[in-house]
Amino acid sequence: MADGVSAEVVRAVIADDQALVRTGFGMILAADGIEVTAEAADGAEAVAAVLRTRPDVVLMDIRMPGMDGIEATRRILAEDSAGEIRVIILTTYDLDHYVYAALTAGASGFLLKDVTPEHLVAAVRLVRSGDALLAPAITRRLIERFAHREAARPASPHRDLSGLTPRELEVLRLLATGLSNAELAERLFLSPTTVKTHVGRILSKLELRDRVQAVVLAYESGLITPGGPAESAR
Repeated sequence: MADGVSAEVVRAVIADDQALVRTGFGMILAADGIEVTAEAADGAEAVAAVLRTRPDVVLMDIRMPGMDGIEATRRILAEDSAGEIRVIILTTYDLDHYVYAALTAGASGFLLKDVTPEHLVAAVRLVRSGDALLAPAITRRLIERFAHREAARPASPHRDLSGLTPRELEVLRLLATGLSNAELAERLFLSPTTVKTHVGRILSKLELRDRVQAVVLAYESGLITPGGPAESAR
């Protein structure tokens, strides 16, 4: 592994009510040098395990007895004052209707349980590096499908976008339509490095963990709406 981040030992917690899933994922991660610090069979166990072992990444099943993965994610990230823990949601079905709720709770993306070993390892390392797991287009599909269900929910205090510059608002609008950094650079006639800087500043100003949360916020704040002008221009 050539880069510094990949060379670091990544630590993970696996939360799933199926023992075979936990064992299988644990073996896959361990084979690639990722340390599994704990396993959990439900949300309450997951929260306790994370607070006890402070992993880098949590693989979190949505549907578990007692406390589900959404509430567990919310509690874990509420306790994560340093903002260093990343949660990957595990789901059986593509675009599971719980996924949007998990993303708004702070998860950095999701994986289907039939993920290949290679993709599982790559996903854990990607999220550990601070990036978001979802491909931009998948993120946009999720938000388009579920954003209207959250329309009546009161806005959170951090949803004020007034601190963003006009250029940052433009970047956020385009980011929310599913454009990658390379596509943003091409569209805005900027260098990829400059785009990355803009995205980083947006996340910092809005106190967001990654670009998935930025996309969620763009829709929830009304900056962009499914099928609106920003998307039509794609």
